[in-house]
Amino acid sequence: MRAMLCEGPGQPLRLACLPVPQPGAGQVLVRVAACAVCRTDLHVVDGDLPPAKPAVIPGHEIVGRIEALGEGVTGLRIGDRVGIPWLGWTCGDCRFCRAGRENLCERARFTGWQIDGGYAEYAVADARYCLPIPPEYDDVAAAPLLCAGLIGHRALRMAGEARRLGLYGFGAAAHIIAQVARFEGREVYAFTRPGDVEAQAFARSLGAVWAGGSDEQPPAPLEAAILFAPVGALVPAALRAVEAGGVVVCAGIHMSDIPSFPYEILWKERVVRSVANLTRQDGLDFLALAPRVPVRTETETLPLAAADEALDRLRGGRVTGALVLVP
Repeated sequence: MRAMLCEGPGQPLRLACLPVPQPGAGQVLVRVAACAVCRTDLHVVDGDLPPAKPAVIPGHEIVGRIEALGEGVTGLRIGDRVGIPWLGWTCGDCRFCRAGRENLCERARFTGWQIDGGYAEYAVADARYCLPIPPEYDDVAAAPLLCAGLIGHRALRMAGEARRLGLYGFGAAAHIIAQVARFEGREVYAFTRPGDVEAQAFARSLGAVWAGGSDEQPPAPLEAAILFAPVGALVPAALRAVEAGGVVVCAGIHMSDIPSFPYEILWKERVVRSVANLTRQDGLDFLALAPRVPVRTETETLPLAAADEALDRLRGGRVTGALVLVP
């Protein structure tokens, strides 16, 4: 099979010809139909996340069909269309797994980081962590739901019942979650890179009541804000934008250092919290909700060999919606 290999931080991905992997016990082999490009892939490729092995195939927003079943797999059949998300394996035994908080598993392994991912023609996945894809979505449209949608939806739940919601960084996740928030009757305030009028217009087209730069204050105090951009300086900016009792949710696995800020903007029971990974129940809940909204993903497809180009565009903020690799 063809696959794009990450062989070290800062190095270009290498297009390689590798043996098709074989599923072990409890695993399935999936022929990849589409794999969306996520900012977490950038963190893997750029070394923000420490290398987990000498070479890894990135990608964790995978949609494909099962081609082979490993020993002991039940509930799935050859030909089933499934999605493979970021959380790829958990122990099932630690205190977090036993409490239904498998996203915090002490031994968790992640697709496209510790486990080879979807920048390839085939991928092997733990059958327990394969999610059913709603029939309303084709392969490309479904791919961004597997992380931008799932993590975004978990972040939205962490924001509570906030009616006035700010979204910092209007990329793949925000463009999905803005639709869900509007469906739930919330007001969406979109914050983009300063001067990015195209992204601001895109946000307004999805129902944002206001869109401006991340260096601006919204016209009304927010009840909650979600930070999708991995920029630590946005934490104090968001704290200044939320009212007393407001919540600032940091939705990424990596963020640049948060600068010091005066206690005054945290006071009055404002909360800063992070979101870590997802659970299988998160996946089932969101994939059942998405067709009801209905969520529409804005996508652009690229061939597998253009993975570096896709990552560079994402790194430079030159993406509207989500980029999807199609082997």
